[in-house]
Amino acid sequence: MTYAVYPPEDILETTVARLPLSKSIAARALVLAALTPGANPIPVDRLPVCDDIEALCRCLHQRSGTADCGLSGTALRFLTAYFASVSGTDIVVTGDEGLKQRPVGPLVDALRKMGADISYLEKDGFAPLHIRGTQLMSPGTIHLDASISSQFASALCMIAPGCGGLTLDFGGEYPSKPYVDMTLRMLEARGIETAVEGYTVRVGDGTLQPVEPEAEADWSAASYWYEIVAVTAGFATLPRLRLPSIQGDSVLATLGERIGVTTDADSSAGAIELSASPEMHSRLDLDLRAYPDLVPALAVAAVTVGMPFSFINIGHLRHKESDRIGALEECLRKLGVQAEISPTSISWDGELIPVSEMPHIAPREDHRIAMAFAAASMAVPGIMIDDPECVAKSYPGFWDDLRDAGFTITEC
Repeated sequence: MTYAVYPPEDILETTVARLPLSKSIAARALVLAALTPGANPIPVDRLPVCDDIEALCRCLHQRSGTADCGLSGTALRFLTAYFASVSGTDIVVTGDEGLKQRPVGPLVDALRKMGADISYLEKDGFAPLHIRGTQLMSPGTIHLDASISSQFASALCMIAPGCGGLTLDFGGEYPSKPYVDMTLRMLEARGIETAVEGYTVRVGDGTLQPVEPEAEADWSAASYWYEIVAVTAGFATLPRLRLPSIQGDSVLATLGERIGVTTDADSSAGAIELSASPEMHSRLDLDLRAYPDLVPALAVAAVTVGMPFSFINIGHLRHKESDRIGALEECLRKLGVQAEISPTSISWDGELIPVSEMPHIAPREDHRIAMAFAAASMAVPGIMIDDPECVAKSYPGFWDDLRDAGFTITEC
């Protein structure tokens, strides 16, 4: 299926009814609940409806057979550590072909140092994995290469209390640090001591305590509404979004000002109000090492409003659902943007080159690419986006929310 997207005819003013709950919080809450003696199942109304969470729910309580994670890298990494730590488990963890290209080697190496029984079935460093669960024991300190994904660290931190505690030494800066911080805050809420010193994280041992599961809207999903408000000069209300938040992508409340979006946190209504502002920066130069999920929305927003940009330290985006840097370069070219890329950066000098046909965006099964380019319809009405169903990975109601906001979306 392909969608053609046309912008609103009137000034955008909308309440985003289907903004999902935080996928990152929910994924950690599910694993931590499974590791917590006496914890009640998490109510369905406190879980986002999306493919990543469905994969975790489907596989989490398996102990044998095949755990199919689909395209969910989160499920693959978190379940690898979880299954390895649960005695009696004898299971194959696999997924779609795209998932089999996403690295898992550093996590497996670390788990093996803790005594895990994990075998590669096809290619070293990648799924499918054969895991036989056992009681893991902390070796004290593990030197972990988290340069590809912070999920390796989060997966290890969550099982650490039951393994005698754990110290992770990253040896230097690592990407997506706020996601590790989120994991630590959720462990602390469950009675586990944690500490961060430089590039070292320590998680204490102990028994996880049951807690009321967290439920707040997803700041990563909110990035597309910051983008939309910026390019339409409109207004949007985002229910269930919080400030302050344990989600690192809440930095949008600050970064949004640079693309002309003002954030008002209405605590009485339990919502965030976005409004367009004329105070827009002339350039957008950012180090997004800690906030990789914001890159697509910010890049397309900058291009659509004609703002040169440079995003650095984002090399880990090459190991997402797609090579996200390569996908952005390819899709931006169809808008007349000749982006400059390196292994760890993407930039644009503000110059446009002529295009001779309607842009046809192939998101490479990447939900964040598909959603980010919908807003480009403000500059290119009728922009075509293939495989629109891929947004189900994180935000199944995205296209319906766009329609409610006045966008016209047709199948073509």
